[in-house]
Amino acid sequence: MRAIAFFAVTFLVTFITDQSHAQDAAAGEKVFTKCKVCHVADKDQNKVGPSLNGVIGRTAGTHPGFSYSQAMVAAGKSGVKWDEATLTTYLHDPKAMVKGTKMAFVGLKDDKDVANVIAYLKQFSK
Repeated sequence: MRAIAFFAVTFLVTFITDQSHAQDAAAGEKVFTKCKVCHVADKDQNKVGPSLNGVIGRTAGTHPGFSYSQAMVAAGKSGVKWDEATLTTYLHDPKAMVKGTKMAFVGLKDDKDVANVIAYLKQFSK
């Protein structure tokens, strides 16, 4: 039941975000500077966080060579796959979506920033 509610909320947030914010990859690259301390998107390289190269479509907690928290691995096993909807929810509040994640980042509060970061990540997920 919790999973159904999660996916319903994720869909709703994505629908609303997609309707109200055009995505801008160049603006997303600027916002991504907050993420660069721990992540790389333009090449497949793990840092403190896993590589985000090819993240769109990836099952949560599965990038090779990265030691994920048990919570993130469990999220992937429960069916969490990174797409616009799940990334929107996660980037707003990582610890709320995956309780026990190792990611210390508090999240992006601006819907436009989230949409733009996702546009930026899409460039490296083809």
